[in-house]
Amino acid sequence: MRVVMVGPPGAGKGTQARLLEARRGIPQISTGDILRAARREGTPLGRDARRYMDDGKLVPDDVVIGIVAERIGAGDCGRGFVLDGFPRTLPQAVALDEILARRGEPLDRVVKITVPRVELVRRLSGRRVCSACGTMFHVAFEPPARAGVCDRCGGALVQREDDREDTIRRRLDVYERETAPVIAHYRAANLLRDAAGTGTVDEVFERVAASLK
Repeated sequence: MRVVMVGPPGAGKGTQARLLEARRGIPQISTGDILRAARREGTPLGRDARRYMDDGKLVPDDVVIGIVAERIGAGDCGRGFVLDGFPRTLPQAVALDEILARRGEPLDRVVKITVPRVELVRRLSGRRVCSACGTMFHVAFEPPARAGVCDRCGGALVQREDDREDTIRRRLDVYERETAPVIAHYRAANLLRDAAGTGTVDEVFERVAASLK
């Protein structure tokens, strides 16, 4: 099964994609994770991407499309995949259609997770990440045992630049502006299904799973 998971930052796409990976045996492909790793490692791609990510802007399409095309061609994607955070612009969606059409492997479903904006800001602004090992925490939902200290390695927890409230609001504005044509594209193709992203993780997954039937 080939699935695209769409939704604004903080909607829970990554969590639901990982659950699909575990329960359907198809790999989760997160462009956000790939780009953040490149930025952290200081690669040429990472330095280029950082300028956009730190300002709450989207990384250019040609960079992201190239990463995704290579990844979905890997052997572990033979039975399918779940794309998390891609496509986010109409050119990306069209490019993905073309890549999959050449392989004779069209998308099966696009799941749109919806969450109220005020809840998205609350979720994102409370996130903290370990500066040493990258483990994620949340001050309200998944707090560490000791404030500001990673449970796993003892490293310092920090708030990412793109999780500050002013940056979050810019990111949401960019998301809404850039992805509206993507939503319309997939709705016109009768691939789009909506799933409410509020409630427990299991409740949301039940809605996601139902949308795939």
